[in-house]
This record gives sequence, C-alpha cells and structure tokens, in this order.
Amino acid sequence: MDRTALFTSRFTEHDVAYDPPPADPLHVGAVRVLEANWTGTSTVPSRGLYPHQWSWDSAFIAIGLRHLSPLRAQTELETLLTAQWADGRIPHIVFNPSVPLDAYFPSPDFWRSSTAGRAAGAPRTVQTSGIVQPPVHALAAWLVHQADPGLSRARGFLTRIYPRLAAWHRYLLHRRDLGGAGLASVVHPWEQGMDNSPCWDAPLARVTPAPARSFRRADLDHGAPEDRPTDTDYGRYVRLATEYRDGGYNDGDGAQFAVEDPAFNALLIASEHALARIAAELGATGTARHARAERLTRVLRERLWDPAAGMFLCRDVRGGGLIPERSVSGLVPLLLPDLPRETVAALVRTAYGPHFGLGGATRLAPSYDLLGEEFDPHRYWRGPAWFNTSWLLERGLRTHGELDRADALRRAFLDIAQTSRFAEYVDPFTGEACGATGFGWTAALTLDLLHTRPGDQVSTAGSRTFEMSDKGGDDA
Repeated sequence: MDRTALFTSRFTEHDVAYDPPPADPLHVGAVRVLEANWTGTSTVPSRGLYPHQWSWDSAFIAIGLRHLSPLRAQTELETLLTAQWADGRIPHIVFNPSVPLDAYFPSPDFWRSSTAGRAAGAPRTVQTSGIVQPPVHALAAWLVHQADPGLSRARGFLTRIYPRLAAWHRYLLHRRDLGGAGLASVVHPWEQGMDNSPCWDAPLARVTPAPARSFRRADLDHGAPEDRPTDTDYGRYVRLATEYRDGGYNDGDGAQFAVEDPAFNALLIASEHALARIAAELGATGTARHARAERLTRVLRERLWDPAAGMFLCRDVRGGGLIPERSVSGLVPLLLPDLPRETVAALVRTAYGPHFGLGGATRLAPSYDLLGEEFDPHRYWRGPAWFNTSWLLERGLRTHGELDRADALRRAFLDIAQTSRFAEYVDPFTGEACGATGFGWTAALTLDLLHTRPGDQVSTAGSRTFEMSDKGGDDA
C-alpha cells in the first residue's frame, strides 16, 4: 500500500477535517515526511538529527496534522503535555527511552530530570530536559479543536488540556518574569528556539564555556560543522544548562543568562488570546485573558520596541538594555492583533527593506539581519531562513490585512519547501537546503499553507475575526 494511503487509512472518516487538496507531489511529499517521522504517539523533527519529541516542533506539527487527522494532532499535543512538570513548565525535549543515549546530546543522563528536577515537580516516569521552548501550544490546541469541534468535544480534548495550558502560562508569567515588568525571560538560548542567534552573543560572553572534553556533540554526526554552532558557543550552552540543572532548575534571580525575547513573548500573547477562546468554548469567559494579552502587548512595545530599528529587539535583563541586533524574532510580533497601526507599518517596512529583503533579495525571511556583521547564510540561526518563522510572518501579514504580501510569502514557502525536500532551513538567497531534510514542521506547515486560500484573512487566535462575546467565569 502507498505510504500516504497507509497514513490516512489508520483513521476514521470522521477524523478528516477538510477535503485534502489535489494529490500533487508537494502534498504527497509532506504527508510522507510526517508518516516517516511518526513514532506512534508523537512526531520527531528528524529521525537522524532530532530523534525525540521537541516542544514547539510538536505544536507546529499539530497545526499541520489537523488537516489530515485531527485525532493525531490532538494526540501529538496530549503526548507532550503528559511530560509537563508540576510547576507548570513544558520541557523542551521529551526523551524516547528506545533511542540510544549517544544518539543526541544533551541526553537524559545529562539533564537528570527525575532527580535534579524533583523539587520543581519533574515527572518520574518519563525523562525530559529541564528547559522550555516558545509557548505555541495554546494556539495550536485551538486550531486543532477548530479542525473538528465534534471530535474534540466528544474526546474532551480541550477540557483535559486547558488546565495544563493555564498552568504553563502561569509558570511563564510569574516564575519567568525575571525583569519584573510582566514579560517572560528565557534562561538559555535553546529556550527561545533560535539557538545560535547573534542576539545571544553579548549575554553569552559573560559565560565561561564548559571544557570541550566534558561533552561530545552528536549534532556534528548529522550536520556540517560550518553550518552548526561553534564549539565555544556550544561550551557556553552546556555551562548554562549544567548550572541550571545543578541548581535544581530553580527560576530565581541568579541566572547568568536572562533575556526578554520578542518572539517568545509574542507567541505567549498569541496563545493567551487562544486560551481565551478555549475558555469561552468551555463555557467560561476569556475576557480577562484577552485583557491580559492586550496589556502584555503594550508592555512588549514599551520594553522591546526600538523605533530607530523599526522593529522589536531583545532585552538583556542582566545587562539592563536592548541588544542592538536585528533578528527575525523582532518581526514575529506582527502576529499580534492589538499592535498600533504605525508599529505594524514599521515592521512591514523593515521586513521588506534592506535588513531582511523580503520580496526582493530574499523570498523567505532570513533569521538575521542581511547587513549585520555576524550574518552567515548557512550557519544555524545566524542568517538562514526557517519555515516556521516565515509561517508566523505569513500569518501576521494576514492578521493585518497585508494579503498580497502574505500570498507571495505563501507561494515562496511552498515552492522552497518542495525544492529543498522539506529542509530544516535554507539559504535565504538561493533556497539551498541546509541541516536535515524531511523536517517535521516544514512538512506540517506546508500542509497548513496548502489549506490557506489566497486572499484569506485570519486572526491570531484562529478565527476570521476576534470576537469579545465570551461569557461566564475565567481562570487567570
């Protein structure tokens, strides 16, 4: 049986949310990637390079899977949430015990979650990392619910995961408010998801690298060294993770690295809007959550907007100021519906100007400033274009009515996903594949854009428009 047919045959006819598009090579190829990366309960980003479950990868993958199998999309998120810690954090990796320890570093024996994380409520029956990743999960959950509301209600999907998502947001909004202004801080570059961004260079310079002999980089078995973080940077990542682990994964004021990042917080705000929609679906009110999201949008602008740069910048909480590096992270807040019109206009000008070159020099958004000293079109997050950030920008453009630009970005995404064989990331000028191919979120978000009609306008919470007609009580 064809692998695509095998994939769809595992689910009932009620499990398909939409009629699939014509079986062109792009659609078939994306389905085959997701089938190849499926473990039975979740989807790995890449069989070779990333053989476990990653947190924000699974959220993006669920967004795409909802078009093929809302049941499997729900299962993807449910599997991830079973590894949630008692303090509310969703760990960035859930380890598959059948994968050899040396297949990925840092491995479970480095993180020691069940022992080092005991005070923070790490689960005892599954091994995880101790850090987190961007909070796309509530947005993903709402979109998955909308794909088949009947199935979702019959399974109690939102009823079961809402308390976990609410706890996740409480953790970020309270335990991670290290700057004291209301935004969440990341305490490790890996938490922000854009691991090797030049935005981290200045804060990382304060960190003494772990000795090279103290770890072995499994990533170099699968990727070219010139495309990956340097050994010095990796040593700093290991040092930060080691100290966080040895401190019991405590989120106090002692973290050497603490950064308020615009993309991380924009995704938290977008997920607050989505969580408000989930609360309303469950018969409560989302009004308080919508109000919180609007307040956080104002704080984001007060803390991280740089009018001279025409975009949002990261704030070094320990250093006390904005980091003067332009990365794609600073464009992601375009997702937010409550940005002032002049802020939206400035972000669009920056995205389509010389620093990012969209619609001109580049077809997908580079991860870092084309004019920056540290720009490298192939090195991990220091210049290459990634499909998840272009998907977020495409959605942001639609949110604010920039439909022609959104349609052009959609076309570029789909073209390059196909020619790069669903690459992890690509050269922003040529579309040349970098990193792994057959990458999970690239395939999943391809499916999502195949189901986006040119000219569609969407809201961040997944509806055509934001409605404020919720009723009942609210869980803050």
